[in-house]
Amino acid sequence: MASRTNTPMLEVVDDQLSIDERRALVERIAASVQFRRSARLRDFLLYVGRQALIEGCPEINEQEIGTKVFGRSSSYDRSQDNIVRVNATELRKRIDLYFASEGAHESLLIEIPRGGYKPIFRRRIPKVQEQPTLSDDACLSMVPLPDDITLATPSKGVRMLWPILSLVFAVVCLVLLQQNRAMRKTLYPWDGKPAVAAFWADFLHSHQQTDIVLPDASVTLIEDLTQHPISLGDYMSRNYMREVQASDISPDRRFDLNQIFNRNLVTFGDFRAAQQILALTPVSSSLHLALSRYYMADSIKRNNVILIGGKKANPWIRLFDDQMNFSLDYDTAHSQGFVTNRNPQLGEEAIYSSPADPNTLTSYSVIAYLPNPSRTGNAIILAGIDSDATNAAAEFLTSEEQLEKFQRILHLQTFPYFEVLPKTSRLSGTSFSAEPIAYRTYPNLH
Repeated sequence: MASRTNTPMLEVVDDQLSIDERRALVERIAASVQFRRSARLRDFLLYVGRQALIEGCPEINEQEIGTKVFGRSSSYDRSQDNIVRVNATELRKRIDLYFASEGAHESLLIEIPRGGYKPIFRRRIPKVQEQPTLSDDACLSMVPLPDDITLATPSKGVRMLWPILSLVFAVVCLVLLQQNRAMRKTLYPWDGKPAVAAFWADFLHSHQQTDIVLPDASVTLIEDLTQHPISLGDYMSRNYMREVQASDISPDRRFDLNQIFNRNLVTFGDFRAAQQILALTPVSSSLHLALSRYYMADSIKRNNVILIGGKKANPWIRLFDDQMNFSLDYDTAHSQGFVTNRNPQLGEEAIYSSPADPNTLTSYSVIAYLPNPSRTGNAIILAGIDSDATNAAAEFLTSEEQLEKFQRILHLQTFPYFEVLPKTSRLSGTSFSAEPIAYRTYPNLH
């Protein structure tokens, strides 16, 4: 009989794991559903994970985590405040839950040993299964037959079975043909869409990971409530929430702001923008969906990136401010967004804002196709005065009709780096359309 051993995957420490492999694992876990509603545990994981990537990093101590992650003073008494130990227990549970569910396919593991806080990375290696052995009956079946033994003639019933089998075979072939056509449509979604193919094939040509970064609507609400803009530096370091805690606002307002911060809010229009891109792009492991709050600077330097939303909700867009002519800005006093045209050309306006007409909704968005900050990949910015306008911007870049019109305006078959200012409009219930009213091209950036 065949002998097989169904044993679990072995876990072995591998000191040769690259920094990129370990960093990517930490990012995936932090973005998983297990950490979606716990910003504090995410910060805990990201902090110890990043520290462990530093060459020669010593053990990470409790006092350091209490100060850097939980905002305690550098001299706080750990014997009276066990916040780090309590959260570390919960962090270990959630990491285990990730590898038991969403991360069951992971080839790498991360573990925070009890008694310490420095993560250990491991590689999973499947145990080699034992080879099947032949039974005695199988061996006998391999003995050659004597020459004087003849094979029996098929019966009438067996002969009648052949037409039935042939019909079944033909049906199976027809089904497989239809499945093949459907699969080809999935794998080659740009057939018959040369303009779409020209743009997206060029954007993805480097075969790098492409990050689709959703905006953080929670930050927009916090800015509106505090009337205080948040810089990219404060956003990355989470200093803006520390400032909120230290401010003289009422306890009730402080509680409300904390509740908002602990929610991952994304508007429907921004989500639809990402959904359009995911539906257009061929199925590929290079795509990665992320929330701006958990995105990291080394990722935007290393990967292709698609930034969705304005710089108020997605501060990473501020990295491109000095390269862009069209800037989506916000009037805090009147709670209204507008587009600034920094160098207006003949016939263009310096400011584009939406009219307050309840029957006709006109808005504006900014589309930018630029190199990423390190010029090792590409970046797309899709930002609208409102989330519906952002969705219209995504529709512009995924529409064969819109991109073909833009090609004719440029008099080019291939797309250079560019910016477009589309005017979006909707009449009581009809969907948005986007018409470019101004643009800039940057062929020298390639």
